Amino acid sequence: QVQLVESGGGLVQAGGSLRLSCAASGSIFRINVMGWYSQAPGKQRELVAVMTDSGSTTYGDSVEGRFTISRDNAKNTVHLQMNSLLPEDTGYYYCHAVVRTNLFSSQQTYWGQGTQVTVSS
Repeated sequence: QVQLVESGGGLVQAGGSLRLSCAASGSIFRINVMGWYSQAPGKQRELVAVMTDSGSTTYGDSVEGRFTISRDNAKNTVHLQMNSLLPEDTGYYYCHAVVRTNLFSSQQTYWGQGTQVTVSS
């Protein structure tokens, strides 16, 4: 089993910054993809940013140029630096990881419990 624990959410004014962190623990052989999704009230969960273990990144259209994802493969952690925050960035942010638990296992997807980000106007 794999656990993902997020930290760093909170309340910030528009234009401000926050940094989210996520640490993975448990039975981990390799984390192929690690990153963040967000979900606003009444909306579907959507991609914020993900990074592969080789360093390739994908960002959601609404955050490109404002958010930066980084990852420490040795520590099984991922971070999201969020700058120039907008009220529409408000939502619950979930850590996401695609993990192989051993050399012979298939990839499995795990989610954290989420952390609230609120941006006031």
